[in-house]
Amino acid sequence: MSLLIVSGSPHIHGHQNVKSIMYGVVVAMIPAIFVSVYFFGLDAARVILISIAACLFFEWIIQKYLLKGPLTINDGSALVTGVLLAFNVPSNLPAWMIIVGALVSIGIAKMSFGGLGKNPFNPALIGRVFLLISFPVQMTSWPLPKALFDSSVTDAITGPTTLGILKEGLNAGKTVQELVTSPGFPGYLNDLVGAQGGSMGEISAIALLLGAVYMFFRKIITWHIPVGYVGSAVIFSGILWLVDPSKYIDPAIHLLAGGMILGVFFMATDMVSTPMSAKGQLVFGIGAGLLTIMIRVWGAYPEGVSFAILIMNAFTPLINKAFKPRRFGEIPVKK
Repeated sequence: MSLLIVSGSPHIHGHQNVKSIMYGVVVAMIPAIFVSVYFFGLDAARVILISIAACLFFEWIIQKYLLKGPLTINDGSALVTGVLLAFNVPSNLPAWMIIVGALVSIGIAKMSFGGLGKNPFNPALIGRVFLLISFPVQMTSWPLPKALFDSSVTDAITGPTTLGILKEGLNAGKTVQELVTSPGFPGYLNDLVGAQGGSMGEISAIALLLGAVYMFFRKIITWHIPVGYVGSAVIFSGILWLVDPSKYIDPAIHLLAGGMILGVFFMATDMVSTPMSAKGQLVFGIGAGLLTIMIRVWGAYPEGVSFAILIMNAFTPLINKAFKPRRFGEIPVKK
């Protein structure tokens, strides 16, 4: 008698497999890669290449000499982690810090749990948060895109992000209206196209949305987590803004600035570390959206996407248990 062996997630039903999905995500990130290289130059390409190479190397060497299992670096998952890690750091980050982040992402957050399908947390976000806590100065020194200053000035110029400007200004007693109308504030258009300071992959909302449309078209992701995430974040921030627009940021800035678009479509939708059921994914997205706004408004950091997604990753087993689908043929018991 043959036994049915159920492996760890992701569980895929259909014509797609892990490899096709992972490389589909890479294709979806190409517009954001081009935008980051356009605005930050060769430094952006350097960070992406180092991050990818380091992630692939650490997964290969851990599997070959420690886990001693079949090599999986060709399935695209380490490649995706490498690009996402690069997307979550500044373009001027030293090479050795990128390598440390890749080691944490692959070695600790992924391979120590057994590899793809067994990691409870998004590997790239673990690497990003580790770097942020360990090297806060380097991780918050944001090179300004070339479009924001004269071409005669060196690329070493750094400045705060859109959310950083607002956070610092509000803490100093200024109003939102004063800050958004002040010289040097990026504004909605710059947030859309990418002419703002920030992590490399989060700067252009348009490029990320193009990638999201491709993933929806390829059915790599579903609407549940993005709708729950964006909906709860917009509603919660909108309520705060209506209560006191001088103190709280309007929902459009929350959505376009910082890493929300990147987090919503490329990291919160990670099939391994998020709930399996549609209802569970909605709950996950709603929780991540609320936590993001809470951290941005009342937390110490101007950004909250990474922390929000990781916190909800920790709740995924409970969400799966709470929204477990009924077994085939099971008769519900009335209480």
